[in-house]
Amino acid sequence: MEKVIPFSDSSAFSDSVRSRKRIVFTNGVFDLLHKGHLTYLTQARDLGDFLWIGVNSDSSVKRLKGPSRPMNSEEDRALLLSCLQFVDAVTVFGEDTPLELIRRIRPHVHVKGGDYDVEALPETPLVRELGGEVKILPFVPGFSSTKLIQKIRSHSETK
Repeated sequence: MEKVIPFSDSSAFSDSVRSRKRIVFTNGVFDLLHKGHLTYLTQARDLGDFLWIGVNSDSSVKRLKGPSRPMNSEEDRALLLSCLQFVDAVTVFGEDTPLELIRRIRPHVHVKGGDYDVEALPETPLVRELGGEVKILPFVPGFSSTKLIQKIRSHSETK
């Protein structure tokens, strides 16, 4: 089974999975995959039996994080995530928030990590309206793609 699901196919694919699996959805940039991501994603997968990841498109990453990001293309980021054994589906989305993708997937659980406040998330009202729940997983301290990129850049500048 191909794990990278085109945005246009996400509704139909969700319909084929939703009745027999508890879909857990999360989203992010996942630019440089690190231990913090892996810890978070395995914890998210434990909340159901089907982990679906929404990956910000290159254009949305540039809008959110600046013109020098992403480091890896949306295709590469989606492929890397799809190769993880505990990931069941990956879809690239072009908006700054995953609202339209959530509307298409209708996950049972929407997961965010770190310091997010459930009530402040723009996704929370939609997830609840669709009958799902929102969970916040603990932040894994010491891991950040942005900090890793800064470290790589500063190291290469000193050479």
